[in-house]
Amino acid sequence: MIQEEQISTRGENKMVLSGAEIVIACLKEQGVDTVFGYPGGAILNIYDALYGHKEIRHILTSHEQGASHAADGYARATGRTGVCFATSGPGATNLVTGIATAYMDSIPVVAITCNVGTPLLGKDSFQEIDITGITMPVTKYSFIVKDVKDLAGAIRRAFRIAKSGRPGPVLVDITKDVTANKTEYVEEVPEEVRPDNSTILEADLDCAVQMILEAKKPMIFVGGGAIASNASEELLEFVEKVDAPVCDTLMGKGAFSGEHKLYAGMLGMHGTKYANFGVAKCDLLITVGSRFSDRVFGDASRFASNAKILQIDVDPAEINKNIIANASVIGDIKEVLKRLNPRLEQQDHGDWIAYIDGLKERFPLKYAEEGLTGPFMMEEIYKATKGDAIICTEVGQHQMWAAQYYKYRNPRTFLSSGGLGTMGYGLGAALGAKVAMPEKRVINIAGDGCFRMNMNELATASRYQIPVVEIVFNNHVLGMVHQWQELFYERRYSATILNDQADFVKVAEALGCKGIRVTKKEEFLPALEEAFACEGPVLLDCQLDCDDKVFPMVPAGAPIENAFDQDDLQA
Repeated sequence: MIQEEQISTRGENKMVLSGAEIVIACLKEQGVDTVFGYPGGAILNIYDALYGHKEIRHILTSHEQGASHAADGYARATGRTGVCFATSGPGATNLVTGIATAYMDSIPVVAITCNVGTPLLGKDSFQEIDITGITMPVTKYSFIVKDVKDLAGAIRRAFRIAKSGRPGPVLVDITKDVTANKTEYVEEVPEEVRPDNSTILEADLDCAVQMILEAKKPMIFVGGGAIASNASEELLEFVEKVDAPVCDTLMGKGAFSGEHKLYAGMLGMHGTKYANFGVAKCDLLITVGSRFSDRVFGDASRFASNAKILQIDVDPAEINKNIIANASVIGDIKEVLKRLNPRLEQQDHGDWIAYIDGLKERFPLKYAEEGLTGPFMMEEIYKATKGDAIICTEVGQHQMWAAQYYKYRNPRTFLSSGGLGTMGYGLGAALGAKVAMPEKRVINIAGDGCFRMNMNELATASRYQIPVVEIVFNNHVLGMVHQWQELFYERRYSATILNDQADFVKVAEALGCKGIRVTKKEEFLPALEEAFACEGPVLLDCQLDCDDKVFPMVPAGAPIENAFDQDDLQA
């Protein structure tokens, strides 16, 4: 509990608090209600200050990486800033993968670590590490606080930086003596973080409108920036005014409803053929909040070669970085679309939309009807949840099936590591999302390889009785790498076979969760309904064929119109 010493200076009522107490007070200022973390010697003062503050819930994860992923999942599901704690040395370094994951996907997270005392810095002291130096390339900013008088300002600034402009993670490292030292503290009401609209230029808007009016075959490409700026309503109005098909990135799932008639699926390496072929044929590609990842464009020199490109993004560094744009509007997506929509007359591109609809009929997503498969399970999950769930994923084949076969109609309902591709992300993120959104169904889609990286977080789920559903697509191989080895490495399956004696149902039960094994197609839906009926965490161990593949697929570095599927292989 914060011990307050009241003093009066120049008519102001101030409190004298320790650095640890200031950390807790600043979190309360920011409206933080949940922290994910793991204690240790250097951060003990902060944990002692946290004791008794029931308004801030602390979730003790099984590993610090789980804490960073949980903070990330909390942030993605809510739009608020996620917070995690770790101690010095290995505690801090265990956060790094989660911080880098948040950085690549522009997720606002504040990581608070503690270090050895200031006199011990630079002396290879026990559990000393330069965590600000380590995380500098994967944070928007990183602080080390060596004076208690600087502490409140550093934490407040960390939250502002995390949410401003293009969101991202910030790390605050605090030496242990600073957490013990005392100083005056005055509570502040945080200023609302508002987008900087000065970058939105009238000339750029006029140019964008002119390009849209001249287009005969426009296509709209949506990325995670549309979700970060909460622009779904404005995006829907924009799409319907432009009257254009929409494709998205992995990070953009849910920004535009997957149930809408103009939706054309995901673009890129495992995108739909109709999205890839559509972009290859369009005459204007309007990119809304996407950074043009290499998994999207394939061969940059041939990407959208028939189209002019209009790029809308909050980050000027993304303009012309990977793909050269003919024009751009720099600014918060929501505000840009608010300004563009009134300027646009209703467009009619019926012939072009009919062409894309024809591609949908010719090249639908399809999979083998016999046996238990990943696509079948994703379709069953969609039907069972009626599209009203938060789907988290690990990384691999299951991730792509989750992106392809579940229709995301709302933002912040698909949580996945897009940029870094972090195996082990999903379960921690699912815990963070469920803690943040207890009224929502939260399901984590995992592969057996990923599950081996984070199965310890089932203990966290059972400790707090967090009712997430963990569905393991267990094909006994590292599926995506195995697929590449079959298609491009002449079936040399080097280090991708996981056919051992691990029993995931027993693991789940040993960690305090319910475990259910599914081996047949007809067993899946009853098992899913049983999992939904449970009040605690449940694992479904679903046995799949190791040869199932994700299609369509574009070979690395090839043009996206070179997408192929099983039918093409057989032909």
